[in-house]
Amino acid sequence: MSTFSDRTRSALIVIDVQRDVVANAYRRDETIGNISGLVKRARAAGAPVVWVQHSDEEMEKGSDAWQIVPELSPAADEPVIHKIYGDSFEATDLEDVLSAAGVGRLVVSGAESDACIRSTVHGAFTRGYDVTLVSDAHTTSDMTQWGAPPPEVAISHINLYWQFQGAPERTAAVTAAQDVDFRS
Repeated sequence: MSTFSDRTRSALIVIDVQRDVVANAYRRDETIGNISGLVKRARAAGAPVVWVQHSDEEMEKGSDAWQIVPELSPAADEPVIHKIYGDSFEATDLEDVLSAAGVGRLVVSGAESDACIRSTVHGAFTRGYDVTLVSDAHTTSDMTQWGAPPPEVAISHINLYWQFQGAPERTAAVTAAQDVDFRS
């Protein structure tokens, strides 16, 4: 149970699944396919779907590189959050959007696992949300040249440690896409 007693809904968050962000991502097509399935299931269950797009000096807002991948597309009534920091809550209206929708649990998918995904799951958890990380619906690119582990290790590590997070009145979970239940 999240710390929000009046927020019982779950929402799917799709973070930074943008052309340049996932161009060379580990298991790109499989991950996007899993996210697509989650989007369809969330919509069918009446769960909010919230999209997040990152921009910075290298990926300008509105550019082709910044666009959400062609395999996915927000519905006209689904919010799109524009961010400039790793944590999707920082300097955005994400909290307002989730509060207005009565959301207390986030189901998190997208990219980059070891950057914006990690920052957002931690940011959500410390803000009082229950957070389910979808184990096979987040990805990252090879950042070994900067000292990071290979993508498959980074993803595995985040999935491993997230399932053991704990805090009063909040839950952290790691679930495969096929097992996500948007009703809880």
